[in-house]
Amino acid sequence: MARAHRRKQHKEPIVVRENLDFGLDGDDIPRYWLANNPYKTRMFDAVQATFPDGERYFIKAVRAFRDRITDPALQAEVTDFIRQEGQHGMVHTRYNERLKRQGIAIEAFTKHTRQIEETRMRRYSPEYNLALTASLEHFTAMMADLFFAEKSMLAGADERVRAMFAWHAIEEMEHKAVAFDVMKQVAKVGYFKRCAAMTHATFSFTLYTLISPWFMLRMDGYSPREALAIYTQHMPWALGKVLGRLLPMIARYYRPGFHPNDIPTVHNYMDWVESYQRGANPIAAGEAMYGAAA
Repeated sequence: MARAHRRKQHKEPIVVRENLDFGLDGDDIPRYWLANNPYKTRMFDAVQATFPDGERYFIKAVRAFRDRITDPALQAEVTDFIRQEGQHGMVHTRYNERLKRQGIAIEAFTKHTRQIEETRMRRYSPEYNLALTASLEHFTAMMADLFFAEKSMLAGADERVRAMFAWHAIEEMEHKAVAFDVMKQVAKVGYFKRCAAMTHATFSFTLYTLISPWFMLRMDGYSPREALAIYTQHMPWALGKVLGRLLPMIARYYRPGFHPNDIPTVHNYMDWVESYQRGANPIAAGEAMYGAAA
């Protein structure tokens, strides 16, 4: 008799870390904190601008099924997931306040995100909203791997901002399977709805990521011609090094039988965790993770 194949699981404990201080209120953080590069900086800034309202959407989508969870372990994971996402929302709200001080009309970005999430909650079923949440959670977990596995992706970044993204990345990896497990075990979402939600999420997220930096660059004072030149220069990086590497990671989600814990945690995860355990210093932990990148 053939021996049953046992799939290896990559699951980290979900740890709630509260009241982390990244020094984001300091006006000495460069406007273009990522290697003095306007496009790369504003791409990160535009994506993270969606996080406070996005995290609230994720929490609502999972909470809709909380009363139906009978597994105590999954119930505990949902509680920790909600607490982690709540902390992410608070920190990124403070970061958005920094962008507002720079003259970025951040309310336009947050209002756009909020309107999309409210429309989804009103228009789609609770099951489909949960499927979208599970898809976007896979997106963020894979982005964490994309940007922190190699030094080149965040080389030259201000250590405080890089530390904020490192902490967020760590926790996305820790709770990467929670929404998925609720979707599969409790909401009973099938394969085709799961794939439809991922296609929807991929299209909307990619479109936003490519378009939104344009508006921030214009708010920075670049003329349309100057902004177009910046875009032209950086499209090989955005389409090749970012989306070109991210989309194959996303494609794993379409495999029948897929589970988020099938994917190994980024190799320098423990460097962050061990550094933080030593001194509860998120900036030092971020630098430890960056220093251990390939």
